[in-house]
Amino acid sequence: MAEVEIGIGKSGRRAYGFDDIAIVPSRRTRDPEDVDISWEIDAFRFELPLMASAMDGVVSPATAIEIGKLGGVGVLNLEGLWTRYDDPEPLLKEIAELEPEKATQRMQEIYFEPIKLELVTERIRQIKAEGVVTSASVTPQKTEFMAKALLAAELDLLVIQGTVVSAEHVSKTSEPLNLKKFIREFDIPIIVGGCASYQAALHLMRTGAAGILVGVGPGNACTTRGVLGLGVPQATAIADAAGARMRHLDETGVYVHVIADGGMSRGGDIAKAVACGADAVMIGSPLASAYEAPGHGYHWGMATFHPTLPRGARVKVSQRGSLREVLVGPAHENDGRLNLFGALKTSMATCGYETVKEFQKAEVMVAPALQTEGKALQTAQHVGMGH
Repeated sequence: MAEVEIGIGKSGRRAYGFDDIAIVPSRRTRDPEDVDISWEIDAFRFELPLMASAMDGVVSPATAIEIGKLGGVGVLNLEGLWTRYDDPEPLLKEIAELEPEKATQRMQEIYFEPIKLELVTERIRQIKAEGVVTSASVTPQKTEFMAKALLAAELDLLVIQGTVVSAEHVSKTSEPLNLKKFIREFDIPIIVGGCASYQAALHLMRTGAAGILVGVGPGNACTTRGVLGLGVPQATAIADAAGARMRHLDETGVYVHVIADGGMSRGGDIAKAVACGADAVMIGSPLASAYEAPGHGYHWGMATFHPTLPRGARVKVSQRGSLREVLVGPAHENDGRLNLFGALKTSMATCGYETVKEFQKAEVMVAPALQTEGKALQTAQHVGMGH
C-alpha cells in the first residue's frame, strides 16, 4: 500500500476505520434463514461468533451464563471486582452513581483490594456449573500467578489480554511471561491480544495461540489513543491481521482465529469486521446496555482504574433492552444497536454468503460518505443513523 508523506523524513500508510468503508452487495442474494454464523475455536462451537468483553460493567458470572445460553461466550475479568470481593454488587452500584469528576479516583480505590485466588476458582466453577463454555481474562503480568487456580477450576478458554500484548516483551526489572513457552505447556487453549499490525499479529500467532485479539484503543470506554497516542483504525488492523493469518496458515498449516476487539456498536460494524477478515468479534459497550449487565447502564475499560496511568473512562451507555434483544432480537429501535447478530445474518444474506468464512471474501470499498449520504433529515432530527 502506498505511503503518504507526513513530512520530510516521515511517511505513513493511510488506514481506515469502520465508518470509512462499506460492504458491496454482490450478484447473488440468499435467504437469511439459510445463513450460518456459527464459530468454532479449538474443540468449542458457538452459534454466535461472539466473545463478551472481559469488563466488570459487562460480564458477571450471571451474564456469562446467559450469554453462553444465547450462543456466545462471556469472558470474565479475573482481575476485576468478582475476584476481589465476595459480593461486588454494592460496589458496582456505587460506581454507577459516582459523579464523573470523582469516578476514576474512587474506582482506583475500589480496585486496590487484592485478588483472591479462591474467588478465581469459585467464579469459574459457578459459570461451569450451568453447562456453558467458560472463558476468563488475565493480564500477562498475572498469568503465572493464576495458572494453578485456572487449572483447578477447569477453565475452557483462557484469554491473555492487555492494551498491547507482544510475543517479545523485554524487561530489565522482572522476568516477563514467555508467551510461547506458557502456551505450549498450558493445558487450555489460549487467545492473546491486543495487537493492531501485521507483524505483531504474525508473531502472536507463532506463539501457538488458538486466536488473537485485534484492536488497540477503539473501544467506547478506552482512552489509550488519547493517553498514549497508540492505535490503528479497526478496518485496517483486522485486514492486516487476516493477512498475517494467511501467511501463518501457509507456513504451518495451522489456522489461528482473528477476533476483532472493540469499536463495534452496531450490527453494521460487526458485519464490516467480518468482511475485513474477522472470525469473531469481542464487544463490550453494546452488552453493557443490556438490562442484565452488572454496570447498571455504565461501562468502563480494563485499564480505567490503573493506579498510576488510567487509560479508560466510565461512560454511560443507557439501558436499551435485554441481552437476548441486544444479541438476537427482536429489535424495537431502528439505529442498529439491537439484534446485532440478526443484522450480521441479514448482511451476509444480502451479499449472498452462507458462512462467516465466505463473508470474509466480500468486496469492500472506501466510502466515507456512507454514514451521511442522503441522511440529512435523520441527522437533523437525531433519529436512526443520525442518533
